[in-house]
Amino acid sequence: MGRFLRPLLRGTTYTRLVHLWVPMLVVSVWMFIDPSRPWVPAVVLIPVGLIPAVRRGEGVQARLLLTPGVGDPAFSVAPATAWRDRLRTVLWLEARLALGAVTSLACVWLPILAYQLAGTALGGVSDPVPVLADATPHWGYALLVPLPLLVWYGLVVGLGAAATSLARRLLGPSAGERLAALEERTEQLLERNRIAHELHDSIGHALTVAVVQAGAARAAGDPAFTDRALAAIEETGRTALEDLERVLGVLREAERPVSARPTLAEAGRLLESARASGAKVDAELTGPLETVPGPVSREGYRILQEALTNALRHAGSVPVRVRVGVAAGLLDLEVRNALTARTPGAPVRGGGLRGIHERAALLGGRASTGPHEGDWQVRAELPLR
Repeated sequence: MGRFLRPLLRGTTYTRLVHLWVPMLVVSVWMFIDPSRPWVPAVVLIPVGLIPAVRRGEGVQARLLLTPGVGDPAFSVAPATAWRDRLRTVLWLEARLALGAVTSLACVWLPILAYQLAGTALGGVSDPVPVLADATPHWGYALLVPLPLLVWYGLVVGLGAAATSLARRLLGPSAGERLAALEERTEQLLERNRIAHELHDSIGHALTVAVVQAGAARAAGDPAFTDRALAAIEETGRTALEDLERVLGVLREAERPVSARPTLAEAGRLLESARASGAKVDAELTGPLETVPGPVSREGYRILQEALTNALRHAGSVPVRVRVGVAAGLLDLEVRNALTARTPGAPVRGGGLRGIHERAALLGGRASTGPHEGDWQVRAELPLR
């Protein structure tokens, strides 16, 4: 018995009931206007459901009332972007209206029927419902009083569960929305992996240098050597702090939704930022960059950003040549700068350069970094599909 009555103690039962009642408020207003055509609200819902923002509103209502307190109820809360999603929204509105009509009729007439049965058992009522109009008062009708109440209870709980199940199917994420969520999750995992590598390479290297230099300075007992060791520790620590600040910036960037992150369409702003930092950037951008698919464009922007950052950090204010082109189904990105004493003399696969290779590999492309014809070159080829 306790299990049978448990839904009566759940708040979800009553929030679902409210959710089913809401459409009937509109129907009730219309019935005051023109009760001869009760089908008009159902027809009006068809163009209403085609409005993209309506899907978001229905998803928010379903999340709040059908599954309150659930962290991931699998309802889409974004505007419809495809006609398939708009049609699913229309179907949901019609189904919600039908379920609401059944719920409203049950909530009105079943309690009335129970009351009429009790009245008939006690000697009759002045205005009985049609099914009891010809009934002869008899105490036996008292035994039937619980029946409408049990049916009412079952309909309220059952229709609420049916509405929730149907909402998950019709208001759930579409294939495109699932792909966008998967893309965002993949980017987050990539960022975390890259951050772990960078923290290990940068902070671990800085701490190792500081420990070694401090130990050597203490063992040497030479003031001049101690000064050089302290200078090395200071420089290493400053570089590590810069790397840490950059990694924290990546973490803050990762909190932004994928659609809000920069793409190659904003490459001009990135190049201007590099020029403002002292670099002499000669850029050549060819092809329709604005048509590059979102994941490729965002990763291409990050690769370009990382390459320019490495050039500024290791080579200083030297000329940097940037070439970004779209052709033959590929995004070709190249950054070159002259080798200097500050530039690594051999290919390096740590830190940001490792991130470049990982980003390219994730998209099925390839990347190369290292000396090439007297320059330091970063090149990436990313397929557009």
